[in-house]
Amino acid sequence: MPECPLIQIGHIVSPYNEQSGTPIQASFGEPLDAEVHIYPDFREGLTDLDRFSRIWLISWLDKSTSFNLKVIPYRDTVERGLFSTRAPRRPNPVGISSTQLISVDIETGILKIKGIDLLNGTPILDIKPYAPRFDSHSEETAGWLDKGSDAQTADDRFSNKET
Repeated sequence: MPECPLIQIGHIVSPYNEQSGTPIQASFGEPLDAEVHIYPDFREGLTDLDRFSRIWLISWLDKSTSFNLKVIPYRDTVERGLFSTRAPRRPNPVGISSTQLISVDIETGILKIKGIDLLNGTPILDIKPYAPRFDSHSEETAGWLDKGSDAQTADDRFSNKET
């Protein structure tokens, strides 16, 4: 397989230090303050980002270890194929979070955000602006999630314990 080198551009400063109790999606997060700290070499890329109200954070879920191809996801009690879920333990533990952007300070590299589903210290790989015109598809279906539970916070089912 070809190599896929990734570069960490920053990290999250979040009120969440353990998986249990963390929102399972950023949209379920209380409007708690959090920050994205961008490293100096990448701060120039923040230019014009302050004109967006939401951003996508692409993260490396560094606390994730092994994975299973069948899981019982949050919001369900039935075993599902991993790729039909957003379970955090994956072959490549890449996370996506749509979060509210409050402010951008290019000089310090600090983005203030609200609503986060990432643990404190999570590496950030990329940031993309959220664009409703491209990112919102309100008439689409969501498979088993359309009938899933209303759970909004994580328990320890995907922690690093043996499964």
